[in-house]
Amino acid sequence: MFRLSLIVHRAVVRVLAIVATLFVCVGTSPSAWAEELTVSAAASLTDAFREIGKAFEAGKPGTRIIFNFGASGPLLQQIAQGAPVDVFASADQETKDRAAAKALIVADSRMVFANNQLVLAIPAGAALVPIFLNDLTASGYRRIAIGSPASVPAGRYAREATDAAGLTEALQDRFIYADSVRQVLAYVARAEVDAGFVYRTDALIDKERVKIALELPTRTPVSYPVAQVATTKRPALSREFIAYLRTAPAQAVLTRFGFRKP
Repeated sequence: MFRLSLIVHRAVVRVLAIVATLFVCVGTSPSAWAEELTVSAAASLTDAFREIGKAFEAGKPGTRIIFNFGASGPLLQQIAQGAPVDVFASADQETKDRAAAKALIVADSRMVFANNQLVLAIPAGAALVPIFLNDLTASGYRRIAIGSPASVPAGRYAREATDAAGLTEALQDRFIYADSVRQVLAYVARAEVDAGFVYRTDALIDKERVKIALELPTRTPVSYPVAQVATTKRPALSREFIAYLRTAPAQAVLTRFGFRKP
């Protein structure tokens, strides 16, 4: 009888151990407990936002930030089509104005949290280094990468710069259009083009392969507005993340990645 009781006791202990293990595994699964916040952000924010997201999560246990990076235009289109996004950070005011006009964002949540600079970048080993923007009309610059102005803010800023210099028509046949500023950066880094229009922050993350040739003035300041998406199911958390972007820790990360304070 004692032996039988011992066997039953051991069996019960094993079952309880298995149940406890399953409880721990399931109970600590991120999908089981995390409050998720989806943030759609301009491609140029990728590196800085990933670091900022980790810091925000560390300060709010149980919260998980899901990032969706891309060109601002397509990101807005996704939101307009019903994508479950909570926060939207674009690389220009024009895209955010379109979002506001369609009532896709909460107006009083909108704020600028960073500025940037348009630059002309060239491959680090390039034989030709332009001193002025009109140097791009020289025969050595046959392929010039630019974001598609219709959907990529960096492309619109670049078009503003070439328009102001009276160069757009002369360079039109040399433009290689890209779907995002990071694609332009990739073309330059791989020396697939002779030059490309990117943000200063993009060029700084790949110093070994990319060199800044010129910093270019733009008629419209390169600013980054962020806002709560109107359809968010987590308005409080959305506003908390937006407010965090203006805190000293978040601004320090942005500065380290080359962004400038608003």
